[in-house]
Amino acid sequence: STSPDPQLAGDQPPRARLVLVALILGAIVTNMNLAIVNVTLPTISASLDTPQSSLNLIATGFLLGLAASVLYTGAIADRYGRRKVYMVGTSLSIVTAILAAIAPTTETLIGARILGGFAAGAMYPVTLSMLSALFKRDKRTGATALWSGASNGATILAPILGGICLLSSNANAWRWVFLVTIPLALAVLVLSWIALPAKCGETISPVDHRSGVISVIAVGSLVLAINLVADGISTAVIVSAVVTLIAAAAFIVSDRRAKNPLLPFSVVKVRTFWVAFVTGVIIFGGLMGALFIGQQFTQNVLGYEPLGAALAVLPFGVMSILASFPAGKLITKRGSRPALLLGLSLVLGGFVVMLLTWKQNVSYAPIGLGYVLLGAGVGIAAPATARDLMASVTASKGGVGSAATDLTRDFGGALFQSMMGAVLAAGYAASFDSQLAAKPATDQIAKTANETLTRSYSGAVEIAATYPQYKTAVLDAGQQAFVKGSQLGFAVGVAGALLAIAITWFFFPRRAAELATYAEVAGQ
Repeated sequence: STSPDPQLAGDQPPRARLVLVALILGAIVTNMNLAIVNVTLPTISASLDTPQSSLNLIATGFLLGLAASVLYTGAIADRYGRRKVYMVGTSLSIVTAILAAIAPTTETLIGARILGGFAAGAMYPVTLSMLSALFKRDKRTGATALWSGASNGATILAPILGGICLLSSNANAWRWVFLVTIPLALAVLVLSWIALPAKCGETISPVDHRSGVISVIAVGSLVLAINLVADGISTAVIVSAVVTLIAAAAFIVSDRRAKNPLLPFSVVKVRTFWVAFVTGVIIFGGLMGALFIGQQFTQNVLGYEPLGAALAVLPFGVMSILASFPAGKLITKRGSRPALLLGLSLVLGGFVVMLLTWKQNVSYAPIGLGYVLLGAGVGIAAPATARDLMASVTASKGGVGSAATDLTRDFGGALFQSMMGAVLAAGYAASFDSQLAAKPATDQIAKTANETLTRSYSGAVEIAATYPQYKTAVLDAGQQAFVKGSQLGFAVGVAGALLAIAITWFFFPRRAAELATYAEVAGQ
């Protein structure tokens, strides 16, 4: 049951524009905190002597915390107050941003990123659950499209701002990158206090804290295991995998027995819900993986400066925003199925371009084309997945739908970025020895500095500076190794897009059946 709230009457709340700005700004803060680190990874690697596998954890640590916490924090917000949880999460995001900026070591930075993800877990799902509770019918569709477009746009704006910070020659300039979102977070706090209602359709049912804690352990250990496997099968990988299996089984048992489950089976079995969730995981996971690899590729292989690497992604941001506007009309007129299939096909095209053309000395045209296709695909498909997930749950379970929507981004991003990052790191290390073997003059380097060379591309740059007579050979081998690892990562993206297209084609209902499903849910 839910607590009554006159704010929920009508198609939109009082001061609707301020409400929308307060919620969209929060989504922008979380997405910027997520994406801003990618462009800085080569610089961080050189500054903190960070290996490629740990760079993966710096990038995915935020997603790990976010993906692990959203189900639990969504339920807490549903019970104890969405505005209250939203403001607490925003305040914590400021603290964790400062911790990341002053981190003295790689391990400290990884920890700050994970904690930042937990803070975002108290923000991002609430933005959508409040939006869905306060806006109705066509107003909700339009607001969701704006929310999705702004979120995707922030994913691109973040690395550009990060690249501007890195224009400084100061070796610690990367630290300023983590402070960029603090003014926006302060604005969120002020607007939330002024415009957001204290009550917003929350439930009075108790939270299943046991399942919540188990879900955090299950998701966190899974993401950690995938990241660690890049360094080979170790005790840590085995332990993480075992913990994942045990926690996943425990969550299923606990959630099925709970009076108020975090992820009700009655919701999961609805086709519009589970198909939208799986396709959303693949869409956003592929996106995060592509941006993670792409911004390192343009710097390490093509020699772009950090700002240039960030600007290279701009076509993605432009297309994701532009495509989100007609996407809302397409969904309203014809349903989600055409939007999902069209968006996924464009995402597939983007990954094919990356796989086949992103090599040494490539011009910008294929780089831009890959990002254009990816941006258009995400811009069309993202509003459909968000709408389907929220429409597949009752108003009192808005936190479940919002958390599921967030999970598509965060669990998908953590999963695919971890997989793509792992194959990138493994492919890079495995390829380097064979690349050097083809250049006999560098045998001595390979014997004395093999570990440094295979840690990351910045290691190759370091060795090239130490042995200037072999600089060209070492850097060429490093670039070819990075290309090889990148291609393996993009192949994962292609496989994921094909799987999502097949699932949508065979299982997502056509418009009449889709609307009937939503009507049935609304009547419960």
